[in-house]
Amino acid sequence: MSRMDRHKKQKSTEQLFARKTIEKKNDWEDSWEENEASHSRPASSPPPKSSFFKKKPKKQKKKHRFIRCLVTFILLFFAYSGISFFVGQQVAKSDANLTVQPETFNGMKSADGSHNILLIGNDSREGETARADTIMVLQLDGPAKKPKLISFMRDTLVTIPGVGDNKINAAYAYGGAELVRTTLSQNFGIDTNYYTTVDFKTFEKVIDTLFPSGVKIDAEKDMSKNLEVPIKKGTQRMDGLTLLQYARFRMDEEGDFGRVRRQQQVMNAVFSQLKNPLSLVKLPYAAGKVMGYASTDVSMGFLLKNTFSIAKGAGGIDRLSVPVENSWYYGETFEAGSVLVVDSEMNRQAIQQFLSK
Repeated sequence: MSRMDRHKKQKSTEQLFARKTIEKKNDWEDSWEENEASHSRPASSPPPKSSFFKKKPKKQKKKHRFIRCLVTFILLFFAYSGISFFVGQQVAKSDANLTVQPETFNGMKSADGSHNILLIGNDSREGETARADTIMVLQLDGPAKKPKLISFMRDTLVTIPGVGDNKINAAYAYGGAELVRTTLSQNFGIDTNYYTTVDFKTFEKVIDTLFPSGVKIDAEKDMSKNLEVPIKKGTQRMDGLTLLQYARFRMDEEGDFGRVRRQQQVMNAVFSQLKNPLSLVKLPYAAGKVMGYASTDVSMGFLLKNTFSIAKGAGGIDRLSVPVENSWYYGETFEAGSVLVVDSEMNRQAIQQFLSK
């Protein structure tokens, strides 16, 4: 290769290297300018607004509006319920025939935190210290969050604290609602926190107040013996008096077993009637009447707190009769006469299982 050729080749290599160096510099400058442009804005463009001043989305506005309406509705509902409850209570207390006697009751809530209500029905028309004609325990705030009802056969033989062995309904005659409470706790392990004692006249008035057109119920059979109002078999609407007669009837081969079943049927029918919105509207007033006519320590606050549980009862309430099947036999005692001798432990377990479901 000649000297001239070597010179040309060297010069060509230097030019190629210089060209690549210039291209890299231009690429770097272009990249830097683009980066500067992306982080800069024209002097005339306004600064971004703070997120504090941003307009709230429409969905968020609607959500807030719904919450406000819901809170307003709840406040109005509680105000209406309180006023209606008070009015119903005062109407009952102004009744000249009212003979309510408050009782001592040392209620206890259950181990699971529920506040069971002891329901006692008695016939004050007998003119003497009456035995309990009906003994039930109603649970509203248990694990199931729906009404559960337990009925106790009044001829069930139990040990009454301080008295001895006798029929369970005798506990009311010996010591009122408080002795019934301790008897249930000692024999069956069920605690009650509140009580309500209702006579039959009160039952009639409350039913007629709450359901002016009557309670829809399917009568099991024709009934007339020892009843003020004869009852025909089949679906019908019963007023307070007729419903009471139906619930108390036991002049048949089933005796107290049939009567307890019908009493539970009546309670279920009453709860089912609450499907009617008009009945729900009248409920606070009727509840106030019950509290006015009855001897009770159930508070309005407790009823309001469990409004939704009561409403669930419109779909039917869970029921249990004590003694349960295959846990009893007929017996005789000198003190009580014909009784139901029961397996207390078996019934205690049945009650616990029923309430825990």
